Amino acid sequence: MNAPTELSRMITSLEGRVSADEWQTRVDLAAAYRLVAMLRWDDLVFTHITAKIPGTEHYLINPYGLMFDEITASSLVKIDIEGKVLQVTPFPINPAGFVIHSAVHSARHDIQCVMHTHTLNGVAVSAQKRGLLPISQFSIFVLASLGYHDYEGVALRDEEKPRLVADLGNKTNLMLRNHGLLTVGKTIAAAFQAMYAFETSCAVQIRAQAAGTLAAGELIEIEPEIVRTSAEQARLATLGIAPGALIWPGLLRRLDRADDSWRH
Repeated sequence: MNAPTELSRMITSLEGRVSADEWQTRVDLAAAYRLVAMLRWDDLVFTHITAKIPGTEHYLINPYGLMFDEITASSLVKIDIEGKVLQVTPFPINPAGFVIHSAVHSARHDIQCVMHTHTLNGVAVSAQKRGLLPISQFSIFVLASLGYHDYEGVALRDEEKPRLVADLGNKTNLMLRNHGLLTVGKTIAAAFQAMYAFETSCAVQIRAQAAGTLAAGELIEIEPEIVRTSAEQARLATLGIAPGALIWPGLLRRLDRADDSWRH
């Protein structure tokens, strides 16, 4: 464990002071932030991952100004669906950052987590007219449940929410044109696994195009029937285990080997 820092001294541990469900959500969400930093999907402090605390209408979001590799379970901020802070904390939140997340959480009661990134690969593909192409095994799992939302400027206005929600529908993945990627999941682990497939699909596409395969017919596209059966393929490949559950324990062990401060 790392020695205490000035930042850690600002944070009062909430372990044992909140419900078991809230603490588990905090631990898993802190892990997701650290993993995003580890994989270099973060955009300084300007993206968000949110998670609903089971059995409540309360949500957790990152403290505005902390880098993702500084976030801990106790530093996450509890808010309501309007973005009102519900705990004593030395950190602010970014109200504008919750516009997209509040829209999705309000409409999708079947999900716990919303993950949004501004990666170079994701933004680059989001700027292409055809969007994500069926050119990799990764992409078939994304394309089976993918929507697109046109860019309307920085997401600051509530009036954009109905259009964003309609474009996501009941899907797992949403490409925000000229902006980035968004995934949802019934668990934090599921949203993370979906983002891994989404981000990796975009990275493969950019590399394939950079290799001089932009000309018509140069990229080998996967047959639509294979894409349509990807959910069943995924179920068989993961032994029927819930999305994200197979990979999550190992990812947490990887974080612990590097630095276990995220758990506190």
